[in-house]
Amino acid sequence: MRPDLRPDPVSWKSVALPAEHGGWGLLVEPLVVGLALAPSLGGTAIAVAALAGFLLHHPLKLLLMDARRRAVYPRTRIAFRIGGLYLAAAVIGLAAAGTLAARAFAVPLAAALPFAALQLAWEVTGRGRQLLPELMGAAALAATAPAVMLAAGGDALPALAVWAILAARAAGSILYIRTRLRRDRGMGGSPVPVLALHAGTAAAAGALALVGHLPWTIFAAFAILLARAGWGLSPWHRAARPRTVGFQELAYGAATAALVAVGFLYR
Repeated sequence: MRPDLRPDPVSWKSVALPAEHGGWGLLVEPLVVGLALAPSLGGTAIAVAALAGFLLHHPLKLLLMDARRRAVYPRTRIAFRIGGLYLAAAVIGLAAAGTLAARAFAVPLAAALPFAALQLAWEVTGRGRQLLPELMGAAALAATAPAVMLAAGGDALPALAVWAILAARAAGSILYIRTRLRRDRGMGGSPVPVLALHAGTAAAAGALALVGHLPWTIFAAFAILLARAGWGLSPWHRAARPRTVGFQELAYGAATAALVAVGFLYR
């Protein structure tokens, strides 16, 4: 084979790390909130397992896609090796959590497993960029926060509330970014569903805070996110690169995580 016709070598980085950088925020936010509210060795082990599971997702997807095609590519062998390392780290983390943590931590993880599996199934068939699988993946990642909280012996109700809050935040973020990027590219897209979701979550958080079931910082977080969506989808905002929008959303996610943690710690 002539040198200029040889296939390009497969980059380990392209197999080892997910291409969608937005997923990092959806992973880190619930882990930070969970560990801030209920720090423990068991929760740390769950965080390690969650990170390994998150990284495992990409090479596993490639392996299943290649198996579906009944083909073996250079990336297939790399994905098998890297995926094996990630799987081992996830198993070790879960085994450590089983020794160090309260057993209840497994409940939210088991509840999130179908969401993660369905998202993976959509991705293997090339439909992973659709709205529903993205929402399912975000809901699965948000389950790590209650798992960490329950690992430290926390109560189920606050853990469930944190899961719902972070899942709602993630759903709003996904809808906002999808619509924002479409509008910035001149492809249209109505802001009404995004604004309705943000307004609904802010109103619900405010109502629950009013009767004492949630801290007011949760309402403040969703109010900030509503204002962000209102401006970002308005005719007056300045179009931005997708990377810039992504970094801005990471900042809003960090602020939301801080408000959630502070609210539950000092309510």
